[in-house]
Amino acid sequence: MIRTDLIAPVSELLERQAKRFPDKIAYSDAKRAISYADLETETRNLATQLLAKGLGEGGAVALWIPNGVDWVVACFAIVRAGGLCVPISYDSTKTEVAYRLEDAACDFVITKPEQVAALDAIAENGPNPAHRIIAGGDAAAPAMSFTDLVASPADGVTLVTDDIDRVSYLVYTSGTTGRAKGVKLTTRSMLWVTASCWAPISGLCEDDRVLSPLPLFHSYALNLSVLSILAVGASEHIMEKFSTAGAIEHLSKGEFTFMPGVPTMFHYLLLAAKEQGSKPFNGVRCCVSAGAIMPGSLNNDFESYFGVQLLDGYGITETSTMVTMNWPGKYRVPGSCGLPLPGLAVRIIDPVSGKDVEFGGEGELICRGPNLMQGYHNKPEETASALRDGWYHTGDLARSDKSGFLTITGRLKELIIRGGQNIAPAEIEETILLLDEVRDCAIVGVSHETLGEVPAAFIVAADCDIDPDRIRAFCRERLSGYKVPEHIHIVEEIPRTGSGKIMRFKLRDLVE
Repeated sequence: MIRTDLIAPVSELLERQAKRFPDKIAYSDAKRAISYADLETETRNLATQLLAKGLGEGGAVALWIPNGVDWVVACFAIVRAGGLCVPISYDSTKTEVAYRLEDAACDFVITKPEQVAALDAIAENGPNPAHRIIAGGDAAAPAMSFTDLVASPADGVTLVTDDIDRVSYLVYTSGTTGRAKGVKLTTRSMLWVTASCWAPISGLCEDDRVLSPLPLFHSYALNLSVLSILAVGASEHIMEKFSTAGAIEHLSKGEFTFMPGVPTMFHYLLLAAKEQGSKPFNGVRCCVSAGAIMPGSLNNDFESYFGVQLLDGYGITETSTMVTMNWPGKYRVPGSCGLPLPGLAVRIIDPVSGKDVEFGGEGELICRGPNLMQGYHNKPEETASALRDGWYHTGDLARSDKSGFLTITGRLKELIIRGGQNIAPAEIEETILLLDEVRDCAIVGVSHETLGEVPAAFIVAADCDIDPDRIRAFCRERLSGYKVPEHIHIVEEIPRTGSGKIMRFKLRDLVE
């Protein structure tokens, strides 16, 4: 049953929960907690202030702060003001931040005091948002204080209910072309996943106390750990960053009933608990996993040791997160990512002919439903390639069994998925090729016991010696840490097709 009552504008949901649970803690972090009544007030105040400062309809606001209550307040306020929320990983490099600020044409940026110098450096030769809002510290004029803005509404500004079908979130995801793509999502598409997946399948409800270690700038967390908590009226504690020890400490208190994560997190938790001889999931009724494929053995070992159901699903940013999900109960298929969400149409097609494969055959998974993105920002050709005749072509290979359970078997895309983080090989290649000592370069994903995949670099030297440490240091200056190659191999040549495309499978065969 799809919970259509959960699909509503953010303003309406905030007002609804403020009336139902005025004193109930909605979100908390290590520094503060906020009730539903105060959440409605703070987001309304900030929304009016944004409008008073000149935020126009659809105006982009970059959200570059760590996980926490302020992140949630800022996100909801941007949507209530009719703006476009542009989440940016707090660990992003200046190059990555500059690209997003420019691509989304951000006129506002909400960040922390320690990032002011980085914004100044970006502004010297790149985008310079006119309005800076500083959260969690002092703001020197002309920057504005987040704390001051949420404290009181702007005079003479009245909010109207936000449009549920307007593009309200621009979530960047890596693409095979190297440059990140901004995925345009609406509140309706996001909450449709809440209504068809998290509430009816995993049972997320107002009685739940959720522990979230997920990075909020990801679509998975934005959907589940931000919007879905509000929609159902649950309470959530947000970890600034995942750490195995930190999660175990929280879980050991017995206060939580629900935990989302990615396979790597659950792997680390299982290993640590076994080493300690502890079972810290006391009181937790359900865990859910997405972001990467979970091995059936990990799922079985986790449930057997902790006695807690771990429901695995498959999702992508372009579908507002989820496509399939495993339902509770014992009749699940190990290694499968579950059944298609209710109301979502899926097909498995031959990627060449476009025809449906025979039952049980492998093909590309495509889907159609209310949760599809509106397209890629400023990328009409890539949008047209991905969205064809109403169907989103995932680029992932899948197979269905006779009961309808889907298993992801591979990828047509070249993306590397490291512990739930998407990595575009071309982005790393473009960075390494900036070095004079590198003539050619290719990046492939190689298997890793706990992370699933990690990037490996294959480099052709330009008549000189290659220092792997210099390569990694150069990458760390320009790329997020998870994109830095784990392995570096020096080769004579990069195998390519006649049209110049890298034959990555041949390189992968060299190391696996």
